[in-house]
Amino acid sequence: MQRPDRSGAHELTPLDRLAFVVGTWFGCGQSPKAPGTVGSLGAVPLHLLLIRLPLSVHCGVILVITVLGTWASQRISDTLSEEDPQRVVVDEVAGVLIAMAAVRAYSPAFAVAAFVLFRFFDITKLGPIRAAEHARPAGVGIMADDLVAGVFAGILARVGAMLLS
Repeated sequence: MQRPDRSGAHELTPLDRLAFVVGTWFGCGQSPKAPGTVGSLGAVPLHLLLIRLPLSVHCGVILVITVLGTWASQRISDTLSEEDPQRVVVDEVAGVLIAMAAVRAYSPAFAVAAFVLFRFFDITKLGPIRAAEHARPAGVGIMADDLVAGVFAGILARVGAMLLS
């Protein structure tokens, strides 16, 4: 894989390659159609593992993904000279994990609802979600809007679960 720049192509460093693996969530972001949805779906197997562990571990994994995702997003943004590369989907992974963690004690139907609500908020970017997208540096902005979307989706899914259970 080569990195484009103004003077020609250069080989990616090992850290660049690692950033692309993390940032594209092991290639999910390379999907030619709906990479954000594919990235969100790529988080589901991890969620299914995490619901078997204590909530503190679940939250710790989300925190680690957020930190690594912020680093990877910034590095990819810099490498490609793009503010918010579409192939970066680790932000969707962190956001959807937040949303689904909020309803992990309820039936799988509520995890599906959290997933759908997350995609809705991620796509529409209502109010504070859009504002979070403009945070700087770029890696923070790439991650922030999806984290806020995950919190909104999680709250709504949790309220729905509490009312309907």
